[in-house]
Amino acid sequence: MSYKKAKNVLPAELVELIQKYVDGEYIYIPRREENKKSWGSSTTTRKELELRNSNIYNDHLSGKDIVTLGEKYFLSSKSIQRIVLIEKRKKTNF
Repeated sequence: MSYKKAKNVLPAELVELIQKYVDGEYIYIPRREENKKSWGSSTTTRKELELRNSNIYNDHLSGKDIVTLGEKYFLSSKSIQRIVLIEKRKKTNF
C-alpha cells in the first residue's frame, strides 16, 4: 500500500470536507469489492506454503514423527498435525 497526498488526487472541495472529520490524520480508504485481490495472488507465498505443506505430508508418510517435523519446519506440533490432516483430506478427496 502506498500513500498519496489527498490534495494531489482529490478535488479541493472534497479535501476540505474530509478535513472537517479527520484534519491532519491518516485515513484508510478500502478497495472496492470488485478490485480486491485474494491473499497471495501477487506474491509466491501461497505456492511456497503449498509446497511446504506437501513436503510435510510426504515426510510424515515416510515415517517422520510430528515432533521431528515441527523442529524441521519450525512449527508447533499442533500446526504439523493440522497440516497433515488437511493434506490427507486433499489427497483422499474428503
